Amino acid sequence: MKDVSPTEAAPKIQGKNATKTLEKTTPLTEVVISLYEAQEKIYPRSTSGFFTKWRWVMIWLTQLFFYGVPWINWGHRQALLFDLETKRFYIFNLVLYPQDLIYLTAILVISALSLFLFTAIAGRLWCGYTCPQTVYTEIFLWIERKIEGDRAARMKLDTAAMTTKKLVKKSCKHFAWIAFALWTGFTFVGYFTPIRALANELIHLNISPWETFWVCFYGFATYGNAGFLREQVCKYMCPYARFQSAMFDDDTLVVTYDEARGEPRGGRSRKLETSKTLGSCIDCSLCVQVCPTGIDIRKGLQYECIGCGACADVCDTVMDKMGYARGLIKYSTQNTMTNKWSHKQMMQRILRPRVIIYTSILAFLVSALLASLWLRTPFRVDVIRDRGVMARLADGGMLENVYRLQIMNGTESIQHYQLNATGIKGLLIEVDGTEINQDVIVKPAESRWLSLRLEIPDGSVEPGSYPVEFEIKSLQSKETVTEKSIFLVPR
Repeated sequence: MKDVSPTEAAPKIQGKNATKTLEKTTPLTEVVISLYEAQEKIYPRSTSGFFTKWRWVMIWLTQLFFYGVPWINWGHRQALLFDLETKRFYIFNLVLYPQDLIYLTAILVISALSLFLFTAIAGRLWCGYTCPQTVYTEIFLWIERKIEGDRAARMKLDTAAMTTKKLVKKSCKHFAWIAFALWTGFTFVGYFTPIRALANELIHLNISPWETFWVCFYGFATYGNAGFLREQVCKYMCPYARFQSAMFDDDTLVVTYDEARGEPRGGRSRKLETSKTLGSCIDCSLCVQVCPTGIDIRKGLQYECIGCGACADVCDTVMDKMGYARGLIKYSTQNTMTNKWSHKQMMQRILRPRVIIYTSILAFLVSALLASLWLRTPFRVDVIRDRGVMARLADGGMLENVYRLQIMNGTESIQHYQLNATGIKGLLIEVDGTEINQDVIVKPAESRWLSLRLEIPDGSVEPGSYPVEFEIKSLQSKETVTEKSIFLVPR
């Protein structure tokens, strides 16, 4: 933007417009001021320490699970598979149907409560250690550091003119990013399409258009979010950063700068006594350089902080070199800093009422979910009246009602079922037009629709609606499922 001296410029036009016109005596000069602040690229410095090691432990655990589980076989199939085509969800030895949506709902509620509990105890642990955005950003940064070098080398490379060396490094980095992103997209689709079959299709270039689309879509999302957007996702797109304050209180563990100990800050020789002139902070700005979101923790807790603890690790290394005590930046609570509590007093405040309530509710829901899965019947039954036939006369002077019955086999072995109907004296049951005299067979993890007819002698009961009950018994597990319906007798 060109500078204009007061003698050259006339009164400015104020308002919300993106441009401001400065009238000069001669000639007129137009100055454009952007409504949006330019975002400088963040170059996080690599560090090591206790929290950094734990971050990499969580990265390894989450990614080994994500990339490894689809390749695990459970019997004759994939161990974890959400088969949308057959509407079956396989979770190791558990087979779920769309009717089992309650279990998915329970898992989502438990996940949300777990997030509330962890946030109340120690802030944004999820964001700093296991969030996919954080994990993949850290992986992409690792690739970038391996190819382009550490912080200073990357900054120098970006500002340098385009040369063959720069082009080769940038091309190698993006090639590695794209390859990793596509592998991630392929693995993601492998949770919905058997991954071994998907790999075979990919090798023979026979992959379907929809599978190709989702592999590329998820790969592109990973490439864009982790390679370019990075901290912008955490700062502007993630809703968790906005409502996290509602789950924080003065006893929540957060990354904290000890201002009373650190100020006044300033550079000094290692031989200088901090108590006489300066605080422990030597104003090296390394805590800012290692921050993946580019904030200065010395300004206090900010919503951009993801609680990764990188600043605490690098600060401890500086304190070690200076011969000062560690903990200038650390996980602490507002009450601890204000009241000068000891570590023991701080930890005693963890079991406060809100944490106990969250834990109790969470324990109850987890127990209820496990008990429900343990007591779950290995098959499901649905009975639907035939809408086209209310009641009709059949051969032999019999009055019949027609039903549609679905048996869903939740096991992975062939099951035999026995059907019976009760509720009216003399009630007969026919399956697919034949009076039932044998077992109903359902294949592993499949469902079977049956056409049922209930018959009674015409005139044996008064006109009206009569409750009937279907009993379906598994001959293998000896468990019985009952479904209620009605039998209509017209006037």
